[in-house]
Amino acid sequence: MAARTTAQARAGKPAPKAGAAKIPQLAWHQVRPAPVVLVSGTETFLAERAIRSLRDFLKLEDPSLEVSDIQADSYAPGELLTLASPSLFGEPRLIRVSNVEKCSDTFLTEAIDYLQNPADDTYVVLRHGGGVRGKKLLDTIRSGVGGAVEVVCAELKKDSDKHDFATAEFRSAGKRVTPSALRSLVAAFSDDLAELSAACQQLIADTGAEVTETTVDRYYGGRVETNAFKVADSAIAGRLGEALVTLRHALSSGADPVPIVAAFASKIRTMAKLFGVRGGSAQLAATYSLAPWQVERAQRDLRGWSDDGLARCIVMLAETDAAVKGAGRDPIFALERLVTVIAKRGE
Repeated sequence: MAARTTAQARAGKPAPKAGAAKIPQLAWHQVRPAPVVLVSGTETFLAERAIRSLRDFLKLEDPSLEVSDIQADSYAPGELLTLASPSLFGEPRLIRVSNVEKCSDTFLTEAIDYLQNPADDTYVVLRHGGGVRGKKLLDTIRSGVGGAVEVVCAELKKDSDKHDFATAEFRSAGKRVTPSALRSLVAAFSDDLAELSAACQQLIADTGAEVTETTVDRYYGGRVETNAFKVADSAIAGRLGEALVTLRHALSSGADPVPIVAAFASKIRTMAKLFGVRGGSAQLAATYSLAPWQVERAQRDLRGWSDDGLARCIVMLAETDAAVKGAGRDPIFALERLVTVIAKRGE
């Protein structure tokens, strides 16, 4: 299984360590068989992907694999032990347990007992989506009892993390993708990881050897054009007319002004970090916790900007943010004024 995820592992980030845990802490794409596999974290899509990957691997190893499902919040006494008991033909078993964060007291007791003596040729996957319920079970697992591993599926909040995710999707499929295509794709689907993955898979299946920005525009142009980052890109580049047209199209399509302001804030914040700074993209990325492509993009965006102009735009951003969140009478006017000031580089 490790061989199947090498490309993704290179593009991913190490899984976060969980305090004093004595068991391996793995990222979602590093999932591997163990008597007990704890899949923790709030990112449901990655958790489902990890569990599915484990099932597919075990099925490939032995097609006779018997797969069973348990709901921890509606658990029947003895259910786990019954499903884990050896069958007549001795086929391996995969038991998937969902809603462990809502588990019943009976499940909690029986699962802790099971850890003392896991069944042979049986893989129990426990999905815990967060919260304090089931903490005793989690602590027992993390102490090393039962020979478990933990797959940490934390939410991908940063654009750089989503960029790495999309990069891994294309890399694992052996498909080339240009940096500009990746940026457009991540910008268009930054709010939904499942949709981002589906878009990557469609482009992988339907396109030629390389995916370009033109390809992304052909497939998802309508979504990209109305995206908040598209508005921000046009304004920061000084294309006022294009920025206003794109903004009005986005708003008429139902876009919320708040995330549009957030998109501007994200880009202007990065520009402010890098204003007047010298160095290569890799070095600056490490220093400021950015991806190299973000550094390169911000350096391009900063051409023609002055210190005073950037400062004025930051002030205007704060005023507009307040206006679109209820402090102003006309959030649309405030947003159009922000676009105009930024397109004129704070003049």
